[in-house]
Amino acid sequence: MPNINDAFPSNYLKASDIRGKEPVVTIDRVEFEPVGRQREMKAVVYFKGKEKGIVLNKTNATKITQLSGSPDTEHWDGVKIRLFATETEFGGETVECIRIKAAGVTNGNGKSAPKPEPPPPPPVQHDDASQVYDDDIPF
Repeated sequence: MPNINDAFPSNYLKASDIRGKEPVVTIDRVEFEPVGRQREMKAVVYFKGKEKGIVLNKTNATKITQLSGSPDTEHWDGVKIRLFATETEFGGETVECIRIKAAGVTNGNGKSAPKPEPPPPPPVQHDDASQVYDDDIPF
């Protein structure tokens, strides 16, 4: 069945390209390219084994900075991220967009599985009962 999005190809990854999946991709490089009608220079993230990259916006750049631990794009190579499609407000309209989150673990259907809760801390041992403070009593 024809897809209308195929009628309007793009040099860059669009939300419709990931077709409801949440692929994990590995960052290959970041290039600065002229984008859009104004030919404004923007950062484009490319992924290993993929032709198209995504044009970074502030939200996605901030997320990759958080996940990579560095604002320097040269340190992003090899970082694994998960892409997902959602919607956002732009120019007074709701539009599809791609967002980024930690690669994480999946539960088999492409969705992120909840992270297991960390084990409780070991009990505090006190040699002298007179040194037990209210802060040491969990309630």
